[in-house]
Amino acid sequence: MSVDEKTVRRIAHLARIAVTDEEVGPLGAELNAILAFVEQLDAVDVSGVEPMTSVLPMAMKKREDVVTDGGRADDVVANAPETEDNYFLVPKVVE
Repeated sequence: MSVDEKTVRRIAHLARIAVTDEEVGPLGAELNAILAFVEQLDAVDVSGVEPMTSVLPMAMKKREDVVTDGGRADDVVANAPETEDNYFLVPKVVE
């Protein structure tokens, strides 16, 4: 895949980057180099390679997925300036 000037300008617009006419050519070359590297990565055979979270062998920390009420409502609102029935009270800002 090759990136032309129109595509460079479109990418710059989407990224909200101001690109001058002099910068379009070199930026296009850089993007083409990046895409060439990605194409090289696509050529690597990764069949049979398990996904990993780290280069070190480790097990994922998992917990039981249980729905609870938290049981800590008093702790949550303890530092609030004003509360009522474990709800935060805030000043009314809209009439």
